[in-house]
Amino acid sequence: MSVHFEERSGVVPCRTPWGSWYQTMEEVFVEVNVPPGTAARDIKCNLESRHIELSVKGQQLIKGKLFGTTVSDEGTWTLEDKKLVRIILMKTNREAGNCWLSLLEGEYCADPWVQDQMQRKLTLERFQRENPGFDFSGAEISGNFAGGGPDFSNLQK
Repeated sequence: MSVHFEERSGVVPCRTPWGSWYQTMEEVFVEVNVPPGTAARDIKCNLESRHIELSVKGQQLIKGKLFGTTVSDEGTWTLEDKKLVRIILMKTNREAGNCWLSLLEGEYCADPWVQDQMQRKLTLERFQRENPGFDFSGAEISGNFAGGGPDFSNLQK
């Protein structure tokens, strides 16, 4: 579901020295720029539930403890056009309120504006899931969206 929502509404990337990362309710995407002509054999990528390590041609680009927990056996990486490594991590907590503040604990933090935009995006994604007949991809949101937005679960229908 989030793939179609992301295609229509775009992503909110957090820029880093090596590329960028962004997130949906379910996944965290890491895009690492590598030298053109890089081969898959030049890449060493280790994905665990709370750790990530990426080296290209012996140079370590990312290493550390992830901000949140992931499903380790569902993490994947691909080399695209011999110049971009794309890593996809599946979050264990897939709620709109689970907005990662950074990729690693204390590193590659989203600045306050990007963090705000990420949280808004996750809240709209949550609304889209709860209301599949509506299209929230171009919607604007204001007010209380921190922590996944307002809780309507106790309202009577």
